[in-house]
Amino acid sequence: MDYLGYRKLEAYNKAQELVKTVYVLLKQFPKEEQFALCSQLRRAAVSITSNIAEGVTRYSYKDKIHFLEVSYGSLMEVMSQMETAYSLGYIQSTDMQNIELIVVQVARLLTSLQYSYMPKDSEGEPIKPYKPVNSFNHP
Repeated sequence: MDYLGYRKLEAYNKAQELVKTVYVLLKQFPKEEQFALCSQLRRAAVSITSNIAEGVTRYSYKDKIHFLEVSYGSLMEVMSQMETAYSLGYIQSTDMQNIELIVVQVARLLTSLQYSYMPKDSEGEPIKPYKPVNSFNHP
């Protein structure tokens, strides 16, 4: 068994890229945000990769899907908080565009990964109700 197999996942590696990008951008934030928005962003960003790692190592497909859904929620939390940071002038528009690009990539990868764990019928379609609940549904 590959205990650290999550490291091979494109979704995990792209999410790690997002974590690094967020941490670099946080250095530009004002000091008064250190224990507020910065702290929230750090926790949400790290939660994305943590939940991918925890989820894919679970035995039950329901657990796998659950942790990927939590990861997706943390991803959207990062996006929302970066929009707040942008509106407050803490990051530039090019930074915001880069974050948005990575977030969309991670969202699609998470959705595809979630889809891959869903039980399928004889035609390969997900058995309801285990259908992605986000807006980046698998084609």
